Amino acid sequence: MEEQIVFQTDEGEVLFYVLEETRVAGVNYLLVAESGDDEAECYILKDTSAAEDAEAVYEMVEDDETLEALSKVFAELLENTEIRS
Repeated sequence: MEEQIVFQTDEGEVLFYVLEETRVAGVNYLLVAESGDDEAECYILKDTSAAEDAEAVYEMVEDDETLEALSKVFAELLENTEIRS
């Protein structure tokens, strides 16, 4: 079963499926999708919470350069996961 998180937006709550997670340069990132199927729209979320925060706080990664770099990292992680399965 895939982990799910609730993401709060200006329009309300959105449920995301967590596909993969990684840590780059001391920052946690999640690769999430709107649904569990292969055709779902994917997003990369950055953990912006402080160590003392009770809950994790995430924001969408929107910088094109950062998105491209992280997309490559997640693609490699997903490829390695598929090989092990």
